[in-house]
Amino acid sequence: MYQLPPLPVKKKSRPAYRKSAAVKELERLADEDAARRHPSIAREHLAPRKYCDRDANGLTKCVIDFIRLTGGMAERINCTGRYIDRSQTFTDVIGRTRTIGSGQWLPTSGVKGTADISAVIQGRAVKIEIKIRDAQSEDQKRYQEATERAGGIYLIVRSFAEFYDWYNEFIAVRTAPQNISEKPDNQDVKIQSEPYLYNSNDAL
Repeated sequence: MYQLPPLPVKKKSRPAYRKSAAVKELERLADEDAARRHPSIAREHLAPRKYCDRDANGLTKCVIDFIRLTGGMAERINCTGRYIDRSQTFTDVIGRTRTIGSGQWLPTSGVKGTADISAVIQGRAVKIEIKIRDAQSEDQKRYQEATERAGGIYLIVRSFAEFYDWYNEFIAVRTAPQNISEKPDNQDVKIQSEPYLYNSNDAL
């Protein structure tokens, strides 16, 4: 008796994506920036800015745009190397098309293990590594050690909400009033003196 083949196993569907409050705040900032850059267009006629931090590319865009919208500088660093196609395609005497040879990946000329995003926030150098599911490589760990040893900040970001919370805490610390006991003794002393008037005889 003929037996039907088993039904293929269905892959588990990904859970529905829900935007965090941090992503919604980013969209609000982007909409306000668009309205400011296009004052001649009514707000309701501007296309709303949409963001998603579900994958690495989307999360990278969220972080970079947020830093830029809040007055910082950020850029994406590409360290995947370069692909050179060394294959050749030709047609033989009987009309068949054939391809011989293969391509080659050339290693990056940058630093191995460099972070995905290089940024400057409130005057501090910040290196940001985007990780959704994977872990740091050994080169990335060495790059983190070198960054922190030089006085920079190194972050591993797995969601935009995580980065948003860090950013707010970082800004709060940077803008908090400094304890007067931590200042040098002469920092709060104002020296009052008469303004100097230039005299041509002083140069002689």
